[in-house]
Amino acid sequence: MANCAEIIKSEFPRIDDDVFQYIDGILSNSDDIDDGEELYDAIGAVLHEIAVEKSEQDIKDICDKLLNILKPEMSLKNGTNKVLNAPVHLGTMAANLETNMDDIKSIWVMQRDDVLKVDAKKLEKAEAKLQQKQGKRDQVKPTIIPVRTNSATASQVTNKKEARMEARGTNRAADIRIENFDVAFGDRVLLQAADLVLAFGRRYGLVGRNGLGKTTLLRMISSGQLKIASHISILHVEQEVTGDDTPALESVLECDTVRQSLLQREKELTALSNSGSTDANISDELSEIYAQLQTIEADKAPAKASVILAGLGFNPEMQRRATKEFSGGWRMRLALARALFSRPDLLLLDEPTNMLDMKAIIWLENYLQNWPTTLLVVSHDRNFLDTVPTDILHLHSQRLESYRGNYEAFEKTKTEKLKNQQREIEAQQTHRAHVQEFIDRFRYNANRASSVQSKIKMLEKLPELKPIEKEIEVVLRFPETEALSPPILQLNEVTFCYDPSKPIFKDVNLGATLESRICIVGDNGAGKTTLLKIIMGILSPTSGSRHVHRNLKFGYFSQHHVDQLEMNVSSVELLQSSYPGKTVEEYRRQLGSFGISGDLALQSVGSLSGGQKSRVAFARMCMGNPNFLVLDEPTNHLDIETIEALGKAIGKYTGGVILVSHDERLIRMVCKELWVCGGGFVKSIEGGFDQYRQIVERELAEASK
Repeated sequence: MANCAEIIKSEFPRIDDDVFQYIDGILSNSDDIDDGEELYDAIGAVLHEIAVEKSEQDIKDICDKLLNILKPEMSLKNGTNKVLNAPVHLGTMAANLETNMDDIKSIWVMQRDDVLKVDAKKLEKAEAKLQQKQGKRDQVKPTIIPVRTNSATASQVTNKKEARMEARGTNRAADIRIENFDVAFGDRVLLQAADLVLAFGRRYGLVGRNGLGKTTLLRMISSGQLKIASHISILHVEQEVTGDDTPALESVLECDTVRQSLLQREKELTALSNSGSTDANISDELSEIYAQLQTIEADKAPAKASVILAGLGFNPEMQRRATKEFSGGWRMRLALARALFSRPDLLLLDEPTNMLDMKAIIWLENYLQNWPTTLLVVSHDRNFLDTVPTDILHLHSQRLESYRGNYEAFEKTKTEKLKNQQREIEAQQTHRAHVQEFIDRFRYNANRASSVQSKIKMLEKLPELKPIEKEIEVVLRFPETEALSPPILQLNEVTFCYDPSKPIFKDVNLGATLESRICIVGDNGAGKTTLLKIIMGILSPTSGSRHVHRNLKFGYFSQHHVDQLEMNVSSVELLQSSYPGKTVEEYRRQLGSFGISGDLALQSVGSLSGGQKSRVAFARMCMGNPNFLVLDEPTNHLDIETIEALGKAIGKYTGGVILVSHDERLIRMVCKELWVCGGGFVKSIEGGFDQYRQIVERELAEASK
């Protein structure tokens, strides 16, 4: 095996340890491999990935070389050569031809007589083995590259002065400084020697590509693995509220522990007083509690909590409902309401708009613009990032960079900064070339020796400017489709209801073609997902009719698509189980068209980020070559660049698209027709998204009066 390892490392110097271990494991268990073609089937695809410059024949030659080392006897499979240990005198042998026939045979022919006799049983066994191997070739199961999915770690350098103040309890700084820290997830380093400075009262938007560690960073801060001053209260909205008999409004009020403890003590003292107790201290303590309750404006707390709940979509009846009666999405909204009500020193939000409809998003944008403490929010909603943050933190290349202003200002500043860096690099390269030319020209001129030495020293002192690391552009590709003659899809007088007394919508008349780019908007619970299921035939209308072209093939991306993926298999195996019978290269090519390439395709799905899982879900949806896409909240978990790529991919797609989304930028990119779902009706708005936003803002203004 040592010789095999040397060949692999010399032929593929860029191979990483994980891939090397994978190949080494296959070579160590090569008993069932009988020829170079079989070895190429086992490891050829992986070798092509790490050495794209090598041709197929180059890889096959390397596989043959490895097999010759593993099984040298394979080169002798047609017979056994007899080695001569002394010279042969042909004349003598000819004279004794009859008696020495075996010796002559040993010189001129390989002993093939016995081999040429066919054993029927052996032949049958060989054919069965060949068929079994052919089946294995058709459905190769690649080994999953192991990735530890729950082993995030962090380390940091602490400031001695702040540590002493913390120990004495005299640290009252409101700003947060986490200096020179590292964060790793399993064996992968996410942040290295990074610094994070959060000024009190400012609102920070944390942005970066999927899988770089934004969510992990928030968890490190909230769990205390990254140390900050103990007097700073932190609240991370990540888990939904546990369902019990507590009313929603009361659940929010419980967050104010000071108010709750004062009210509880007031209740106890009042009971004692009413029972006839003569303790004089009861009256004094009650007076003190009333004064504290007045100071914190305890009487206004229910109204404040109610305003927050109403803004997030809870009507008066829902505010009185027990938390156990709400779905997971509504409990997440309740968790957000509790966080907004409690107002911690540092509020951490991870994709808060994922669970909200357009009305709640607009309300949250307006509410957070007046947030009094420090806010750190991860979001991929471009409009939200243009509205809420005062600063942007850009996570890339294992470090954090801070920019003043919203996302639009960040993009302009970053673009200008990259241009200036490129100009500086080009200017230095030109200067270096000019100086080097002088050195080369006068290197052997004695009269210019001092000048040459001076120039050489100057070159050595020039700072080394590293080339700019450009982020790879995200590209998504939907499959090509064939044209269908209209009509394609039509709903006529459709009514649907789960409860006959409460129709979800009624008298819906809508149509779509392969050129359609329809966006559906409306409040949560208005029936958007139900409408999609009727369009696809998953649900049947209560009344009315649905007509579709007989060759129409839907591709459905549900808002819970990512949660329904099998987490313990690789992305390649996931496609293989859904669409069996194709080669590994076809599965990898499909995943690659959605940005899941290289080792990502071999990792377990559970080890991927939320955005990467969404891309896997897209790849699986498109494996069936649909000609009409139905996308329900497809932007959840996707980063800004991928959302942009999704918009471009929809624009190039030759089939029809119906989209439910609350991402304003995506809607503006692709929408040609806007359907509004609500109030028991589905109707098209001529003014598009601008008109819909005006309607929502008008409703919010009226509700706040």
